[in-house]
Amino acid sequence: MSSSDIFIGETIGTAMLILLGGGVCAAVTLKASKARNAGWLAIAFGWGFAVMTAVYISGPLSGAHLNPAVTVALAITNSDWSNVPVYFAGQLLGAMIGATLVWVAYYGQFHAHLTDKEIVGGPGAQATAAKAVEAQEKGAGPVLGVFSTGPEIRNAVQNLATEIIGTIVLILAVLTQGLNDKGNGLGILGGLITALVVVSIGLSLGGPTGYAINPARDLGPRIVHALLPLPNKGGSDWSYAWVPVVGPLIGGAIAAGIYNVAFA
Repeated sequence: MSSSDIFIGETIGTAMLILLGGGVCAAVTLKASKARNAGWLAIAFGWGFAVMTAVYISGPLSGAHLNPAVTVALAITNSDWSNVPVYFAGQLLGAMIGATLVWVAYYGQFHAHLTDKEIVGGPGAQATAAKAVEAQEKGAGPVLGVFSTGPEIRNAVQNLATEIIGTIVLILAVLTQGLNDKGNGLGILGGLITALVVVSIGLSLGGPTGYAINPARDLGPRIVHALLPLPNKGGSDWSYAWVPVVGPLIGGAIAAGIYNVAFA
């Protein structure tokens, strides 16, 4: 694979991942969405199908890493770091493009949600606004969850451990079940297996932190949240932003080490 193929494939694939994954979060979260309050099952399966779609689209070009933790793990197992920066660049750009497309697709819903007094507070607001105000005081605006993850209990050690554990599960599944014949990315059957593993991680381990398990998936949309002209959007919670970046990278490295010792 050439550098241009890798960059284009990762950009398109990660954009598709975030468009569909962030899209299900928007659908469940935003007022005036037909899927509002559809719940955690919808989010878990939505993200799983997003992974599957993105893998099948980008696999022929880049091997469909779509995740810096996958890229790091494969670099460790293959002892080849030459294309890591290209993968990272495509993944981050793609994540930002995908998050922007979610905003475009739900533009009216974002405006309705963020101008609703029950969501953002203000004169005549209901008691439910207290939760939104409390979240904003902690640095997370009322629609930040559409773009990036956040903890239910803010404990850096536990939050980091949760992201590491979830990523280890993901990367071990990719390395043992998901790779194509060349071993440089996800194969056709591997894409389906990985998608189902993502659903499983979401259902079993996603509750504490929202299971980023992918630095680009969290950082790119968080940057977009900070830049978009959303009314009353609140903060982007930068004090937490390092956890879903560092945790998955550590988890990917640990999983690669386990694979090299136990399977290679």
